[in-house]
Amino acid sequence: MVGAACAAVIALCLWAYLTAHRLDRLHIRLDRSREALQAALDRRCAVIAATLPSLASRARATEEIRLTARDIATRLEAEDALRGAVDGGVDKDARADAAREALAEADVRVMLALRFYNDAVRETRAIRLLAPVRALRLGGTAALPDYAHVSSLHLPT
Repeated sequence: MVGAACAAVIALCLWAYLTAHRLDRLHIRLDRSREALQAALDRRCAVIAATLPSLASRARATEEIRLTARDIATRLEAEDALRGAVDGGVDKDARADAAREALAEADVRVMLALRFYNDAVRETRAIRLLAPVRALRLGGTAALPDYAHVSSLHLPT
């Protein structure tokens, strides 16, 4: 009886250790994917500033907003507003075609970064929301990540 109880405690401790280690790796992955998303959004702002001088100051202001573990929505809302302004600012001439192409490429990069980020969020949340993980506080003090969504992506079809 005592041996079975010791085995159960050892198994629980081993599970908790392995789960905490997995969560640590997932949080690192989440941080890296958030940094990649930040870089993709910054690149898109740089493309907007370079191709549409009338929106350059607004693009730079949007670029100054940083993504953090606790606040992603602020930047994404600013990105949506900026992208809405871009849609009205691109003319129908040859130079505008080059601008649209550069923006489409930047949008693809943002979409890919969003997919990687949201995949990391999904995997992290799947483990962090388990009752034993919450009860044992294996997630530490890291904020529970939220999904990111940019509604104004215009991808080439």
